[in-house]
Amino acid sequence: MGVRRACLAGLVAALALSACGGADGGAARPSAGDGPEKTEITVGVVPVPSAAPLFIAIEKGFFKEEGLTVRTETIQAPQAVMPKILNGGIDTFLTSYVSLITIQDSGVAKLKMLVESQQGAPGVNGVLVTGDSPLKEIGDLRGKKIAVNVVKALGELATSAHLKAAGLTPADVSFVPVPFAEQLAALRAGRVDAAWTTEPYISAAKKDLSARVLVDTLTGPTEGLPLDGWAASADWTARNPKTAAAFQRALGRAQKLAAADRSEIDRVIPSFTKIPAGVAATMTLATFSTSLDAARIQRVADLMSESGLTRTRIDATALVAE
Repeated sequence: MGVRRACLAGLVAALALSACGGADGGAARPSAGDGPEKTEITVGVVPVPSAAPLFIAIEKGFFKEEGLTVRTETIQAPQAVMPKILNGGIDTFLTSYVSLITIQDSGVAKLKMLVESQQGAPGVNGVLVTGDSPLKEIGDLRGKKIAVNVVKALGELATSAHLKAAGLTPADVSFVPVPFAEQLAALRAGRVDAAWTTEPYISAAKKDLSARVLVDTLTGPTEGLPLDGWAASADWTARNPKTAAAFQRALGRAQKLAAADRSEIDRVIPSFTKIPAGVAATMTLATFSTSLDAARIQRVADLMSESGLTRTRIDATALVAE
């Protein structure tokens, strides 16, 4: 009788461990009946450090444990591949919040954020000028040309917030679209007076042009601003709720690793970007998020509304997947 009781106790303990996600404390694994609607998904990846957790999750087998096989496709911005997103050619994708809100405001598509990737931190991006530039402070930008990688995106939004704080308006400057990789040449040639850029281009500009940061655009009115994350169309999320949840769980685990251990990020960045390992290990990074908060996203939506980048004020709660 004692043996039977011992066996029963062991079974109860095993079931308890299973309910809690296993003896290693990991996330609970789905049973066959609870598996994702889609087992193979295509993820649109912008080759920037924000994408690092996705590659950590692939390498660590987090997606595989959730029953997902992930194929990546390099993109530059969701707007350029929106037809593929809407027809199912791309399931989930990396997007800035500015792009997400712009698309939502345009009515082209309804999108849902699944996982937040990064929040802003000092030194990650800013408005640069050459070392010999006569511009010394933000007020000197009046009437000047500022290069941004894309107009009506994060660079314009963040810079506009700082212009407003200094008593200027976005109309007091000219935002000129110049790809990040071409901005140093534009500055050197004098085609623009300043450039809003990010790492690793900030480090390159300091080295090659003795550049100065005129405005750190993730401080003050934009301190801690959420930057980007992984999204899907609202229709896709509604049709594939278990797939979306599995994606969130796997990527959420990787986000926690990225937030806790810088070496995990440095190791994978060279595998999907053109950033050398030595540069990856020294450049300033934003903060990797471990939660998705509509109140944080609302800050972006409100700044966009105040800057005239959206027609209406977007309710951020409508952008977050349940």
